Amino acid sequence: MCGIVGYVGKKQATPIILDALKRLEYRGYDSAGLAVLANGGIEVHKTEGKISDLEATLPDIKGLYGIGHTRWATQGAPNTINAHPHVSGNIAVVHNGIIENYQELYDELKGDGYEFVSETDTEVLAHLAHKYYKGNLVAAVIEGLKRVKGTYAAAFLCGDLNQVVAARKDSPLVAGIGNGENFIASDVTAFLKYTRNVVYMHDFELVSLSSKKIEFFDFDGNPIEESIESIEWNIEAAEKSGYPHFMLKEIHEQATSVHDTMLGRISELTGDVVLGEVKLSKEEIRKLERVVIIACGTSYNAGLLGKYLFEGLAGIHTDVDISSEFRYSNPVLGDSTLVISISQSGETADTIAATKEAKTYGCRTLAVTNVVGTTLSREVENIVYTRAGPEIGVAATKTFTSQLITLYLLAVHFARIRKKMDVDMSKRLLVSLKQLPGMIQQILNNRESIRKQAVRFSTARDYFFLGRSLNYPIALEGALKLKEISYIHAEGYAAGELKHGPLALISKDTPVVALATRASTYDKMLNNIKEVKARGAPVLAIAGMDDTEIGKYVDAVIRVPVTVELLYPVLSSVVVQLLAYYTADALGCPIDKPRNLAKSVTVE
Repeated sequence: MCGIVGYVGKKQATPIILDALKRLEYRGYDSAGLAVLANGGIEVHKTEGKISDLEATLPDIKGLYGIGHTRWATQGAPNTINAHPHVSGNIAVVHNGIIENYQELYDELKGDGYEFVSETDTEVLAHLAHKYYKGNLVAAVIEGLKRVKGTYAAAFLCGDLNQVVAARKDSPLVAGIGNGENFIASDVTAFLKYTRNVVYMHDFELVSLSSKKIEFFDFDGNPIEESIESIEWNIEAAEKSGYPHFMLKEIHEQATSVHDTMLGRISELTGDVVLGEVKLSKEEIRKLERVVIIACGTSYNAGLLGKYLFEGLAGIHTDVDISSEFRYSNPVLGDSTLVISISQSGETADTIAATKEAKTYGCRTLAVTNVVGTTLSREVENIVYTRAGPEIGVAATKTFTSQLITLYLLAVHFARIRKKMDVDMSKRLLVSLKQLPGMIQQILNNRESIRKQAVRFSTARDYFFLGRSLNYPIALEGALKLKEISYIHAEGYAAGELKHGPLALISKDTPVVALATRASTYDKMLNNIKEVKARGAPVLAIAGMDDTEIGKYVDAVIRVPVTVELLYPVLSSVVVQLLAYYTADALGCPIDKPRNLAKSVTVE
């Protein structure tokens, strides 16, 4: 995600802010900027591109108080105008997160006479703080943020005061306490060079920084006491928030990334999905006769689940093609077809080329991607951003589950418009969707039991993952993850295919992961488990916490929280990711950078 830094002290702020921003570069960003209290006011400098681009054009700004930002675009293109900080009068702000009620606040502030110059939701924070500012920045920030729905970590600088004020809700923020200087940042990495004494802030807390003191408040303006912790990590570990690998960190971020993918897109009142980026009219959605999903690798596996969702919920015939094959298949497409291109990076060469090919047939196009302003996003008419934040590990984890959530939202959106789903059913499913982040956290809390099973079978040379129906794509993804990072040969199969060849490879030396969550195919899955057990294979089942039968037929069970049948694939995804991670870790593999692989495949 984006990076925030703030500094107050006795040293020049500009070089410290730049240094701190560089230490947050690992988080990913597309623009950078800073604001410094200088010459009796606020001086702002920002630019599209890297921090090196910012430095190359930066004037000599002298001042002891400042804020800085690296932006990962989620609303508005990645350009200089949309880069942070944003300014209203004598107040500048940098912000991570998403303002859910942006449009409502925008309309109100426009009516108050405020002018907006960017496409970002962050500008409303600057204008709100300015609107309520009466000489007390803490009070102004509190009053403004009380009006905000959504997520934020935000830092404010006022031209009238030697002070930085910051607050958080659902987005990380940590304060650093130094000797005659104080800091604020998204991550301790930013200021670990200067101090190891930190305070991890909680939701609905606010901090006021000056060179002489640091004070914390609740959202009623009452002072609160915070515990100061001493950081023992080195810089590299701090970038990973203490995790040994980026992949494990990103697996753990899924409770947040899944939440962010849904944020502002679900109306609990009407049971509708709100996708402002999708410009397809209701009439166009009703006339759709076919959906074609094109993708590669992990995104292809997400697309396979999308097939079940679009057909089962929205009643639209759906095909899924590997992008590199689609290009040369002479596809049958027309104006009643929607082509959905899925790419984590938005720069996958085969998917971009396949999308261009699809457009020549006159069909509608829609992209599902994690990165704003990419080549793919410029090729399509409609786009849904997954909002997973930057992913450093080569093996996709949080971007995969965010793709799944996006496909659920699209399927419900289409189903409601096509009158294939009534309000009550939609509300029940959307409520269950919103419960997923908490359920994912339960799985993460149980990671030690998954680690033990991974270590137990880590010496195997071959692995099988079996699933049926909605679980089949996750079987494929589980096998892909394992072979990507552990170099163990792994295959994912539709369990009903066992007798058509794969059963010949089953032996006591081939562990089988059976995705056996409750579904209409559950009894058939039990029969498949019995088939492989009869051949001596050890079986590790992924099953619901309410399943009292499965333990009779398998060697071990990894439990997931109970949810509706449609949503188990999201929970099972987290399990197979952890299983792959801990297997690779037990084998001492280079998990974040597996051999021969790249994060973004930009060539055919």
